[in-house]
Amino acid sequence: MTPERSTRADSAAMIELEGVTFARGAQTIFSDVSMSIPRGQVTVVLGPSGTGKTTLLRLVGGQERPARGRVLVDGVEVNRVRRKSLYALRRRMGVLFQNGALFTDLTVGENVAFPLRAHSQLDEELIRRIVLFKLEAVGLRAARDKYPAELSGGMARRAALARAMALDPALMLYDEPFAGQDPISMGVLLRLIRRLNDALALTSVVVTHDVKEAMSIADKVIVLAGGRVIGSGTPDEVLAQREAEPALAQFLDGNAEGPLNADDQQAPLAEDLGLGGRS
Repeated sequence: MTPERSTRADSAAMIELEGVTFARGAQTIFSDVSMSIPRGQVTVVLGPSGTGKTTLLRLVGGQERPARGRVLVDGVEVNRVRRKSLYALRRRMGVLFQNGALFTDLTVGENVAFPLRAHSQLDEELIRRIVLFKLEAVGLRAARDKYPAELSGGMARRAALARAMALDPALMLYDEPFAGQDPISMGVLLRLIRRLNDALALTSVVVTHDVKEAMSIADKVIVLAGGRVIGSGTPDEVLAQREAEPALAQFLDGNAEGPLNADDQQAPLAEDLGLGGRS
């Protein structure tokens, strides 16, 4: 075991956070957060906007480093690993960005081929075949010569998924994959995430605030709010935890009032206008 690997790597966990604290300026995003994301499963990370869901993905990918604590991916301590090893680890990750991030001046096929050309020495014929296989997996083989502007929102998201899968990653990270999708496109993406995870023995982390839809494909659910984990377990276990955790119940039920928006309470307008105490 190299010095860059955890001395306590758990083969059942692909990702572990141990006592992670992370702040951006004066805002604390995570406060002593610990969690375990199991290998080979679909883990859904839920939470209100601004609670650090995307920051979690950035910590996993090494783009951000915690002020305290450890972030481990497959036993590698991401926040301490050397740059060369970090790049090697990132090549084992696929990321589906919230906006797809397709190259607009490349066709769908060229977008999928891009990581293969950038990170492998494969010949063009083999790259062509891999591209066709990846596009077939997401139902877009017939669209390989189209440009992103010619695709619907759902097709563009699936094209981005094919590109994220190009290097056969062991870990797939989905950043708000359902944002802006109509119900049909969302259903297609849900089935794809579940099917690809099972067929390719992946570990998938889906960051979203779409509760009902995401929980339908989840093996494990983690709910973040207020810089901490407020719910964790199978979908049924998390639903059962709502009785003991008011913030969890508020989020899952979509209630406007509750502890999650306590920080939004404002002083009376008259006070800010300097009118306090006048009759």
